Amino acid sequence: MTERNRWIALYVLCAGMLMIVLDITVVNVALPSIQSDLGFTQSSLAWVVNAYLIAFGGLLLLAGRLGDLIGRRRVFLAGLALFTLASAACGLASSQAVLVGARFVQGIGGAMTSAVILGMIVTMFPEPREQAKAMGVYAFVASAGGSVGLLAGGVLTQSLDWHWIFFVNIPIGIATGLLARRLLEADPGIGLREGADVPGAVLITAALMLGVYTIVKPAAEQGWGSGAAIGLGAASLALLAAFVAREATARNPLVPLAIFRSRNVAGANLIQALTVAGMFGMFFMGSLYLQLVLGYDPLQIGLAFLPATLIMGLLSFRFAEPVVMRFGARRALIAGMALVVAGLALFTRAPVNGDYAQHVLPVMLVLGLGIGVCFPALMTLAMSGATREDAGLASGLVNTTAQVGGALGLAVLATLAASRSDDLLVDGTARLAALTSGYHRAFLVGALLVAAAVAVAAKVLRDEGADAAAAQGAGEPAYSEAGC
Repeated sequence: MTERNRWIALYVLCAGMLMIVLDITVVNVALPSIQSDLGFTQSSLAWVVNAYLIAFGGLLLLAGRLGDLIGRRRVFLAGLALFTLASAACGLASSQAVLVGARFVQGIGGAMTSAVILGMIVTMFPEPREQAKAMGVYAFVASAGGSVGLLAGGVLTQSLDWHWIFFVNIPIGIATGLLARRLLEADPGIGLREGADVPGAVLITAALMLGVYTIVKPAAEQGWGSGAAIGLGAASLALLAAFVAREATARNPLVPLAIFRSRNVAGANLIQALTVAGMFGMFFMGSLYLQLVLGYDPLQIGLAFLPATLIMGLLSFRFAEPVVMRFGARRALIAGMALVVAGLALFTRAPVNGDYAQHVLPVMLVLGLGIGVCFPALMTLAMSGATREDAGLASGLVNTTAQVGGALGLAVLATLAASRSDDLLVDGTARLAALTSGYHRAFLVGALLVAAAVAVAAKVLRDEGADAAAAQGAGEPAYSEAGC
């Protein structure tokens, strides 16, 4: 592959990722229109989102490992085709059952597409400096795509109708697929050898799907202390424990546990879960504050987030690589997350009659800086222990921790915000003041989650080369520490 084609191939992969990320937030903007058109109740409407999340979060790890076994290009193209076809079915849906079913299939396609992208990037760009730059491009798409989706969803829903938030995926998916077939090199994978780890695949998929279902359904609706949430959560953890026991003894494991011997890989995935959970304080609760308290429409909400998106893009595309190479991924990560903590803490000062320039824009600027610095470094660290044979697994793992962390963060922060607002309403507080106080609590808890991630980074992550040296000293395989 020529140098030019490598970078074009990167942009093609990121286009596929952008389509997946955009779809999640675009749908959220269009939910009121979908509800009125298809007659969803408030409780059943949640399944337009939950059906996608359960399939997507449950299959990421399996899809990533399948990419290692049978070829990442093959899995990427198959997922892209499935996602595009399911998008068409969503756009044509005229009943609740068809839309929810198509969203589930869309989640399967999204998991297959996104799970292998990081693995392909690592293998295409093995040199540390180029890899850091490529990770910056990917991190921008993954982190800023959500706010772009708010803007796109507002435009499409207000100017056309909700069907077009799905139809727009069709030409993008077709173009991305055609370019990917031409530019991405075919990789046969390491092969199924003595057979795939079917029991392991069943256990981890069931554990993740049940875990995501527990978070988005009984925990979010009935509370974490409800019998359904406790029972299903315990069942999910039991399945996860059985999966770990299986992988420790399987001849051809789905997930070789040796990948977790790298402190940087294990630590980066824990940091990813905590950081994404905390970040929902901005993207989800911030959107509600703008809409329900300040009275913004969907298009105005998208424009409000635009400064953060532009800063993320500038840092990710232009400065991520020199920052990581100059200071190391660990230092860049800690500095970026500290800015995210500051931005979320600053959001707790936004009042009922808040002014955008005074109370929202500074938050967007600080958070844009923080995310633009920390996420490229985090992606570098999360993939640093992956060998060429395990790159798809590592890619699926980092996407899984982000998805589960996001779902968990959404459930926790939404519950805390709602309980705070409800308590104040009972005490006679005005509605807007009660809502604002609830969002303040969510922003504060989000800041504390990211602060916990900073502590993990400072304690667990190693400087460049230290992780590999420790592994060699213990007689273990040396993992690549490119860029960290």
